[in-house]
Amino acid sequence: MPRPRTPKAKAEITGYADKKRTKFENRVEPTVDEDIGSPPLWMTERQRESWRVLSDEIPWLNKSHRAHLSIAVVIHARLCANEDVGVQALNLLRQCLGQMGANPADASKAGGKPDGEGEDPANEFFG
Repeated sequence: MPRPRTPKAKAEITGYADKKRTKFENRVEPTVDEDIGSPPLWMTERQRESWRVLSDEIPWLNKSHRAHLSIAVVIHARLCANEDVGVQALNLLRQCLGQMGANPADASKAGGKPDGEGEDPANEFFG
């Protein structure tokens, strides 16, 4: 199965669009001018806080991501509240984050690499 396309907005934020300029310069994607917006009124206060956390952590989200974010927020809020969250719910959260381009595997596909210039902090303990 081929790797999903990296959205142009995500590529611009992560710097991948600069690295692969020809790949993204002619790409036409739907334009959604509205940002992710405020959490829906039906959410609890804990879920609203999760909405704010996730929308801050994933800056390329826009209005078209609201459904995925709503699903992720409900599970994320339960997880943060230390409630019992089953394997199926965690898998659904992982899938939602992946669809929104927010898991580490997606970040590495978008060119997010460590700088390699700094010293590993673990060397102090294991070096």
